[in-house]
Amino acid sequence: MKHEKLRFLALTGMLTALTTVATLVIRIPTPTKGYINLGDTIVNLSAWILGGGYGAAAAGIGSALADLISGYAIFVPATLIIKAIMAFAAFQIFTALSKKWHELPSRIFAAIVSEIIMILGYAIFEGFLYGSLTTAILSVSGNLVQGIFGVGASVALYELIIKRVPKFSK
Repeated sequence: MKHEKLRFLALTGMLTALTTVATLVIRIPTPTKGYINLGDTIVNLSAWILGGGYGAAAAGIGSALADLISGYAIFVPATLIIKAIMAFAAFQIFTALSKKWHELPSRIFAAIVSEIIMILGYAIFEGFLYGSLTTAILSVSGNLVQGIFGVGASVALYELIIKRVPKFSK
């Protein structure tokens, strides 16, 4: 049991760092001063690899660190919460649906809901931040592009690579 917890902590640290790096590698600015990035791919993967709690920690902390490093400090609290909720939801939805459906459609649906959480979360946050419904609506298009990529990339990487890697031995 002690070794299992240590393994999860180490993997959480690695996925936190990977989330940060994936978010920073490619950043395409949006009109609302945000940016489209690859981080959501790792947000969903973290959930499916680590589970709800550890996955939410890796997703939230890794994404928030990327915002802090890249000069978007005002977004850090929102990003921490939104990305953690995304990962937690991706895990919970996948777990619930995979009992009734095959894994692939369960994973796709979980990723879609996760990305909807991101789109709505940032729209609400930016609406309050900028005091403008128009600005909140403008953020949706850039986040929608990121969300579509996040769904496709996370599901593809999990199905083609991650699920084929043997589990760590205890």
